[in-house]
Amino acid sequence: MISLSQSPSPSPAVELDQLARRFGRQWPLRAVSLRVEPGEGVALLGRNGSGKTTLLRILATTLRPTRGTGRVFGHDLRMAPERVRERVGVLAHAPGLYADLTARENLLFAQRMYGAPADERSVAVLLERVGLAPHADERVRIFSAGMTRRVALARLLLRPNDLLLLDEPFSAFDAEGIALLNEVLLEARARGAAVIVATHDPERAAVALDRMVRIEGGVLAEAAEPLQALQVAR
Repeated sequence: MISLSQSPSPSPAVELDQLARRFGRQWPLRAVSLRVEPGEGVALLGRNGSGKTTLLRILATTLRPTRGTGRVFGHDLRMAPERVRERVGVLAHAPGLYADLTARENLLFAQRMYGAPADERSVAVLLERVGLAPHADERVRIFSAGMTRRVALARLLLRPNDLLLLDEPFSAFDAEGIALLNEVLLEARARGAAVIVATHDPERAAVALDRMVRIEGGVLAEAAEPLQALQVAR
C-alpha cells in the first residue's frame, strides 16, 4: 500500500449509491455503487459499450445521472458540479486539444482556462517531462497519436487534482510513454489523489493501481483479486 504524504480526507474521494444513466431506452449504467478512498487506484474494466466512459463522464460532471446518488469528496454530483470540477482532472480517450495550436500554446491556453496566469516556465518544464520539449512549437495537427496523448498528459499535470479520471490511457503510448504514465499515477496517489482508469489492459494498470472493478449488465461488481495478483502471475 502506498503511504500518503497528506492526512486522509474526511470524505471518500468517490461515493456512489445505485447510480444509473439512461440514453433513450438504453441503460448502460443501472445500479453502480462504488467507494474510492483518497490515495486509492482503481481499474475500471468492462466490454465495449459497458458504460465505463459513461461513468467517467458522470464523475467529471459532463453527464448528469438519471437516478441514484453520487459524491466526490463530499460534493454532490447534481447539486455542486462546479465544486466537483475544482478537484477532478480528466484524460479522455479523445484528447480534446486544439489542432492548429502548438503544444506550448495548448498548455498556455489550458492554464488560462483554469483561471491561472500563463506561465511559460512551468509549461516548458511539463513539456520536457513528457518528452516533447523539441516539439514545443509544432502544431498538434502533425503529431502522432502518442505525441498527442503526451500533450494531453502534460495538460493533466498543470494542476494537482485530487481525483484523476483516465479513459483508455495506455492505448496510444509506447513502452516509454506507459512507464511515464504509471509514474505520474503513482506520484498522484502518493500525494493522496484517487485514480480511476477505464482500461482493457489490467496488466499494465497493475503497476500503479490497487484493485479492479468490472461493469457487467450496468452493475459494478468488484473483482475477487487485487490488481497486483496479475503482476505475480506474469
